[in-house]
Amino acid sequence: MAQIFALIDDIFFQSKLLETAKHAGVELKAFSSSDALLAALNRANGAAPRLIIIDLNARSSPIETIAAMRARDSQIPVVSFFSHVQTELAQRARDAGCTEILPRSKFTKDLAAILSRAKS
Repeated sequence: MAQIFALIDDIFFQSKLLETAKHAGVELKAFSSSDALLAALNRANGAAPRLIIIDLNARSSPIETIAAMRARDSQIPVVSFFSHVQTELAQRARDAGCTEILPRSKFTKDLAAILSRAKS
């Protein structure tokens, strides 16, 4: 089963992601802090996740988390989402090395497809 990591501290949205992942047939591990996500990546060794999802509005330094992953030469695709009015935040995520950045509404609409892509 494809594994996906997610940095999301909104427990209601985290619940939605977990339910959608279950229906898509992927294993999603949600983390509420950057430290927990980065520690899990360190422990993953050869079993790195196929995708990482980052909520750019998370309280635990999402931009710095993306930069830390890229500094480790991580090639794992990173999809992030943001409030559509936060264009500067989106640009900062792009500069940090985010692969795909979507407004929250589009991310929510396309969530099942995004998760399913990680299976291939």
